[in-house]
Amino acid sequence: MTLLIPLYVHPAEDPGTWHRLIASAAETYAVVLNPASGPGTGPDPAFAAVADALRAADARVLGYVDTDYGARDAAEVTDEVRRHREWYSADGCFLDRVTARSDGLPACRKLVRSVRRLGAGTVVLNPGVHPAPGYARLADLTVTFEGHWSTYVSAFSRPAWAARQPPERFCHLVYGVPEALVPLAVRTARERGAAVCGPVTGKPPNPWAQLTPALTGTER
Repeated sequence: MTLLIPLYVHPAEDPGTWHRLIASAAETYAVVLNPASGPGTGPDPAFAAVADALRAADARVLGYVDTDYGARDAAEVTDEVRRHREWYSADGCFLDRVTARSDGLPACRKLVRSVRRLGAGTVVLNPGVHPAPGYARLADLTVTFEGHWSTYVSAFSRPAWAARQPPERFCHLVYGVPEALVPLAVRTARERGAAVCGPVTGKPPNPWAQLTPALTGTER
């Protein structure tokens, strides 16, 4: 099991958490860097420093960009990907709130091609649900669940097309997991066909402000 780590807290606010993440970077699929719901309006030296440290520890760094379910102009999205590359040397991008609808597939395909031309070596799409089948072929990784543990336990379902895909193509991001059940969340993701996961104990409005207990555990 590999871990995707969205850590949405400023390094100056919680340096200890960032140090722990850097120390365990080898256990991650990637770390999502999110200075200001995107790259921000200018380079942040603190985020540049942790990005450098993560890469030195052989971690993949992804720049966070919100697509607003396809409502944002593609030029704005690609410009934010470019800024992540220029300011933080991001290896790729985490495209959040991607539409899951089949009618949005052509625009998403064009967007992914554009960000790859900018140098995004790894593209992660996060519709947060199982999208129309074509989306999974566009990205290196697709987040097919993002939500609370209670929903994950009671309402998750996997379409037949997803069951035929390699688990390495899928990720489940689950928040509100009781700490004692984090190993179960990791096993559940594996059983449900996702080789990458990110179970955290945090809750909204920002469940991603802390590290997953799975990062240094033995449940993988």
